[in-house]
Amino acid sequence: METVVAGRGLIFALEPYPLTASLAEQLAFEQGKTSQRLFPDGESYLRIETPVKDRHCIVLADLSQPNNKYLPLVFLVETLREFGAASVGLVAPYLSYMRQDKRFTEGEAITSRIFARHLSAQLDWLVTVDPHLHRYRSLDEIYSIPSRVVAGAPLLADWLKGQSNLLLVGPDAESEQWVSQISAHSGHPFVIGRKQRFGDRDVQVNLPDLSAYQQHTAVIIDDVIASGQTLLKCIAALQAQGIERIKCAGVHGIFADGADAQLLAAGLDELATTNTIVHPSNAMDITPLLIAPIRECLLDSQEPVTKS
Repeated sequence: METVVAGRGLIFALEPYPLTASLAEQLAFEQGKTSQRLFPDGESYLRIETPVKDRHCIVLADLSQPNNKYLPLVFLVETLREFGAASVGLVAPYLSYMRQDKRFTEGEAITSRIFARHLSAQLDWLVTVDPHLHRYRSLDEIYSIPSRVVAGAPLLADWLKGQSNLLLVGPDAESEQWVSQISAHSGHPFVIGRKQRFGDRDVQVNLPDLSAYQQHTAVIIDDVIASGQTLLKCIAALQAQGIERIKCAGVHGIFADGADAQLLAAGLDELATTNTIVHPSNAMDITPLLIAPIRECLLDSQEPVTKS
């Protein structure tokens, strides 16, 4: 078995993040230390306190709400390079700026390509979890650095597998392949809704006949929970058909504008997410799924290894 040499690697967190300690332990990496603060005018101060020369560095960053995080990320990565890091890779359990993948109206910025181009210029590799690949077939279409995509579906499937009498619900056609894979692993039946979107927060969800599942607990499955509007309409559609017990499981819980409170107030019995984004709903740990792809990227960066 090949493992990264202990003590050679460093992991830096852009901000406090529980994943840092678990990744460092499983990779046998040291946690890098920094001093960060804001000057009175809002500009960033950064000092790297751990020697990084000739060491392979990982930056761990949840890139939800990215506008406040991008400059600190650039400052950290560039400073690591300036002080001689052997390589710098990014583990972004949630990767932002994937939504705008097409110019729908003349004059619009295709922000996914711009963001990818600038990140690629700063980094040696990228590992992320379930990025929003809609019109892109892979990250390679916009990122020019080696990347690995971790699927969160197996984690959700394992979490569901021990629960009985469930009906999995995909809110729209885009979710069908994903939900069907989870269903195949967990052994629970599933249905798929039909969604119509009229705006960022204006959606309608219609579900098939659920008369055969009145005694089941519905579990709405989603990859990203942002505004929660799709889930709210899905909850209402389930309730309209007499389904009383409803849960929701998602990979990335952004929960903009208090969406989590709205979902629970609408009648959810449980809200569960992975810890790609820190939130009280975190019920599933993504760490074990990140280790292998991180090691692959480190080996691609000529990380020395020992064989045991």
